Amino acid sequence: MALDENIYKLRLEKLKQIEALGQRAYPTKYEFTHTIPSILAEYSQKSAEELDQSRVNVRIAGRIMAIRLMGKAGFAHLQQGGQKLQIYVKKDAVGEKGFELYKLLDLGDHVGVSGYLFRTRTGELSIHVEEITFLSKDLLPLPEKWHGLTDVELRYRQRYVDLVMNPEVREVFLKRSKLVQSMRRFLDAHGFIEVETPMMQQIAGGAVAKPFITHHNTLDMDLYLRIAPELYLKRLTVGGFDRVYEINRNFRNEGLGWRWNPEFTMLEFYQAYTDYRGIMDLTQQLIEQAAIDVIGGTKTKWGEHEIDWAGSNWRRMTMREAIIHYWPETAGPKPTMQDFNSQDSVKTMVSRFNTAHAHVAYDPNEPVGKTIAALFEAAAEEHLTQPTIIYEFPTAISPLSKQKADEPDWTERWEIYAGQMEIANGFSELNDPEDQRRRFEQQLKERERGDEEAHQMDEDYIRALSYGMPPAGGCGVGVDRLAMLLTDSHTIRDVILFPLLRPEKVASPEDVKE
Repeated sequence: MALDENIYKLRLEKLKQIEALGQRAYPTKYEFTHTIPSILAEYSQKSAEELDQSRVNVRIAGRIMAIRLMGKAGFAHLQQGGQKLQIYVKKDAVGEKGFELYKLLDLGDHVGVSGYLFRTRTGELSIHVEEITFLSKDLLPLPEKWHGLTDVELRYRQRYVDLVMNPEVREVFLKRSKLVQSMRRFLDAHGFIEVETPMMQQIAGGAVAKPFITHHNTLDMDLYLRIAPELYLKRLTVGGFDRVYEINRNFRNEGLGWRWNPEFTMLEFYQAYTDYRGIMDLTQQLIEQAAIDVIGGTKTKWGEHEIDWAGSNWRRMTMREAIIHYWPETAGPKPTMQDFNSQDSVKTMVSRFNTAHAHVAYDPNEPVGKTIAALFEAAAEEHLTQPTIIYEFPTAISPLSKQKADEPDWTERWEIYAGQMEIANGFSELNDPEDQRRRFEQQLKERERGDEEAHQMDEDYIRALSYGMPPAGGCGVGVDRLAMLLTDSHTIRDVILFPLLRPEKVASPEDVKE
């Protein structure tokens, strides 16, 4: 029999003994007067004399994280809300049955206790227990060395144990919650309204990505899990919602990595009567405020670096300027702006870059803008640790962005980078239905060439634009990636409570030790 299975059976037997003492195995509720965090906040500075002079009666609940028995008395630590408080259980105070219950308790059990606050001889704030109530049995042993696990997938798979054993993990997700709250407060204060749009869509639109496919039985039709809410949110601007946002779950059928999870969270918002620069400024303010709300300041640790989110620290440069600025010295003289104007000059740039640095793929049949974007990723992205806005993206990779009036091969689009990764994407929204149709048709040609991520044709969206969409700026912010940066978490799995994992391996009979 496996060790955990043996302990499970022993604790089930203890549960029967607890019931024999008159306690319910799994009671429905427990009335409490205080929480452990509230007691620590209010009474941690009180001296033993002050606690003795004005007896403070409390009634709390929590999980046992340490327990020891010493004859007719014992100590235990209860945990609640990520904080711990010691309790002192004495047979004379809790009675015969109460002390028998205490002796049947294990690490991980939930109990409720009532008594009064005091300080032990060592000065530790504690509860002198007068009544103890059983609330729930932990039938599996809590791990002793959970923090140093080399099998990190086990931590993700059993996040419920991870949260119990590691207060710092709990803190990450509390900060993530504060991040989402901050975004809502900021946008609400700026006149935006929160909405919900479909997660199952007939056409996967609003981004360049490969979707997941599902099927609706009654309608006998395939549907896509949304890759972005963009086209529906922009339909709402047509309908008169001038400032609208959604904190949304998206699904993209792509690989796993330190920055990628197939299911992720984004904030997406749109503002009528502004352009990409207006929405750029607003997004920068939103992120700076989020940092203040989450960590209490603008500086966060990121590995060996410190990121400063203060507005004065942000840099802005065009994609072309970034390639020129970060051009490796070993690749020869820096390119000029004119080098981006033709297929031949871009090909020459790629060739020079590849001889001295990494390999950037070049396909003469692909739009030159896609090649330039790949060159940017290879040359500049690894250098973008501090908050940086890269703007003016090629039209070829921006099917929903408005073109620059003086340079139709480039769009009024930007992305925010920090910690060597993209965390936000925004642009002046394309609201010309004829231009949008041409962009979709170009994307269809890319699909015919084998690009599964190219955008599909969406006739209803074009019809919506045909009713008149006001000029607008829009933005999407990656909540998971921003949470990574604000908590110094270097994999997206550390900021997603239950990340996607491979199926759990089932132990074979040979693996089980008797």
